[in-house]
Amino acid sequence: MNSKITLATVTLVAVLIGANFTALKFALDHTTPLMLAGLRTVVGGTFLLSFAVLRGEKIPTRREDLQRIFVVSFSITTVSSGLLVVGVSRVPAGLASLISSTMPLFTAVLVLLLLGSRPTRLGIIGLLIGFAGTAVLASPSLGGESAAFGVLALVLAALAWSFGTVFMKWRDFSHISPVMIVAVQLPMSAAVLIPFALVVEGTGGTDWSLGLFVPLFYAAVPANAVTFALMATVVRRATPTQAASTAYMIPLSGVFFGWLIRDERLGLIEAVGGALVVLGVYFVVTASARAAALPR
Repeated sequence: MNSKITLATVTLVAVLIGANFTALKFALDHTTPLMLAGLRTVVGGTFLLSFAVLRGEKIPTRREDLQRIFVVSFSITTVSSGLLVVGVSRVPAGLASLISSTMPLFTAVLVLLLLGSRPTRLGIIGLLIGFAGTAVLASPSLGGESAAFGVLALVLAALAWSFGTVFMKWRDFSHISPVMIVAVQLPMSAAVLIPFALVVEGTGGTDWSLGLFVPLFYAAVPANAVTFALMATVVRRATPTQAASTAYMIPLSGVFFGWLIRDERLGLIEAVGGALVVLGVYFVVTASARAAALPR
């Protein structure tokens, strides 16, 4: 892939995902967190599955494949997605993007624990710095029950997403296209999230208006389905370092859009904690990219 095209694609992905946190904030003005998470999987899954089928891809039918996709679905687009929206409902969009960016840190830890990968010195330094930044980010929220719960939900969302990512490395998914994996897992998540949301939250808190549908569409399609298709292209055709760069560009984009659209301001503690998280993630993904680039 041409380096300029790669840079443009990576930047576009970071911008689209970064703006997602602000879009979720607007959608939450018109619905409840779990209902929003469920509706997002319905819209995104319908779009992506239709896209995959139209391009000639076949839906997996083997029981083993579907069971493995369900594990990824439950981890990433069910538990992680649900907790993410719950967290965003309780903290500013910019702060949510910073805490969510800890996902590569948890992924690195789970790779060490579950896959037996040897840590590098740079990777260990990155983990220490990144988790120190997470503690700094969480510290102002400890005095408020609502914000503290939001931070906890976002951290657990990052952990659940990381487990799903590591599971995909652990099990063989190479015979299924990345787009089709997500296209199948989103409807699986919808089948869990929508009934759960109806039981826990009901529909009384949902305003079925353009105020909901516009940010919902953005969160489900451009920030979810489209970005995944773009990332699948980047991962397959770009260098590991180029592909990993989205990990530390997304939180910066999230903070920017929170400031630009919702006039959010980060305090000194949030700025320091966020800088530590981004620096830690940079070290971790750089170490991983260097290891992936080494001849085997």
